[in-house]
Amino acid sequence: MPGNSGNDRAVVVGRVSGAFGVRGWVKAVSFTDPPVNLVGYRPWTLRRGDTEHRADVLEGREHGSAVIVRLRGVDTREQAEALKGFEVTVRRSQLPPPAPGEYYRVDLVGLKVVNLEETVLGEVVDVMETGANDVLVVRGDRERLLPFVQGVFVKSVNLEESRIVVDWDPEF
Repeated sequence: MPGNSGNDRAVVVGRVSGAFGVRGWVKAVSFTDPPVNLVGYRPWTLRRGDTEHRADVLEGREHGSAVIVRLRGVDTREQAEALKGFEVTVRRSQLPPPAPGEYYRVDLVGLKVVNLEETVLGEVVDVMETGANDVLVVRGDRERLLPFVQGVFVKSVNLEESRIVVDWDPEF
């Protein structure tokens, strides 16, 4: 993929929340939709702080609101418990392409934001979920929170040019 979307950054898709049973299965909170999609991303990279290691998914399934997964080399409850708190990450290239007009957060972070008058407002440093709509955290001369509402505030997103055009007063 061209532009910012072509990079292969790590994307957090879940978190290990503990052990399940006594045979080494882990329970994970999935950030994918539907949650069971977490099982299909292989391999995982488990990350906590500066610690990072590959985890090969052998099998998994939904279990209530969580997902339970068997990982290669994790055979005891104690080994599974030791993974509690690790983030589950995959490479950006492992994710399916988004639908037209939709974007992965990881693709928006780092884009330059300009308004209709070409005033540079800054760079997207984060995307927050608020329930109603996502909000771009844009850092430039100061930090701004811009609602990611396409057609209203967000006029265009161009991943190839690494820029977002917004209808936004720089004084706000």
